[in-house]
Amino acid sequence: MRHYENEGLIVPGRFSNGFRDYCQSTIDRVLVIRSLLESGLPVRLIRDVLPGLTDGSDAGTEAVCSEFLHEVQGYRDRLAARIAVLSDQQAALDAYLGEARRTDL
Repeated sequence: MRHYENEGLIVPGRFSNGFRDYCQSTIDRVLVIRSLLESGLPVRLIRDVLPGLTDGSDAGTEAVCSEFLHEVQGYRDRLAARIAVLSDQQAALDAYLGEARRTDL
């Protein structure tokens, strides 16, 4: 929870003794954050769109969702490109190892 606070994803209340107060809305927000992080989205993207996804109002939700989906698609496309490069590198290493093993025999 402190990590999410340090990243600017949540802002918990404080009791008079300084302890953090995680109200239900903060806990609900953390559940959304965790779900997005587990999906592989970067904190930067989550931080940008989270207010519109969890503020409880419907105002601008369609625009936020459209923008968010566009960002997620871009992130996914960049991830797919990186996977393709890594797959090519893996295939090249496999070919090298296969050749090296044949010459060792």
